[in-house]
Amino acid sequence: MRASLIAGVAALASLVPAGCGGGGGSTGSASTNASAARSSIQLTSSAFTAGGAIPRAYTCDGRDISLPVRWSGVPSSARELILVMRDPDAPGGNFIHWALAGISPATTAVQAGRAPAGAIEGRNGFGTVGYRGPCPPTGDPAHHYVLTLTALGSRARLGAGFSAAEIPTAALATGTLVGTYARH
Repeated sequence: MRASLIAGVAALASLVPAGCGGGGGSTGSASTNASAARSSIQLTSSAFTAGGAIPRAYTCDGRDISLPVRWSGVPSSARELILVMRDPDAPGGNFIHWALAGISPATTAVQAGRAPAGAIEGRNGFGTVGYRGPCPPTGDPAHHYVLTLTALGSRARLGAGFSAAEIPTAALATGTLVGTYARH
C-alpha cells in the first residue's frame, strides 16, 4: 500500500482539497498535469533519503527551517521552476507546506532555510507565506511529504503570497521526492 501511495501522490496531488491539523488552505490544480508532463527531473535531499524520515530540524518540532533540495534533469526549454511541498495524508488531504515559484531553470538546488535568489514564496496551508514544516497530529502514523518540482515552458508570473491554486498545470517535466514524519 505504501508503494502505491507514493506512486500515486503526484497524480492525485491536484485533486484533493487541503487541510492539515485544524488549518485550511486550498491547493486547486497546483501540481502538474500528470498526463502531459514527463517525470524526468530527479530530486534528492541531503537531509533524508527518498521515502525516509525527515529530520526533526525541518519540522514544527524542531527549527522549522526549509529542507535542502537538489535536482537534475531540467529540460533546456524550461523558463521557470516551481517547487511545492504537500502532505496528502493530512486530515483534510493535500495540505501545502511550501510553495516557491520564479525559480530560474539554471538553479539546481535550494539550501536549507533559504529560498533561491529571485524565487517568490507562496502561501502555505497555515495561511502564512513561506515554509512551514511537517506537523502532523500527534499519534498519527507517519505522514508522507511530497516535494514536486515542476518545469514550465513559460513564466507563471506569480506574485508574492500566491496560492498553490494559481500555479499553472501544464508542465514540461516534473520530479518528486517523498519523505515521512510522525509526532509521538
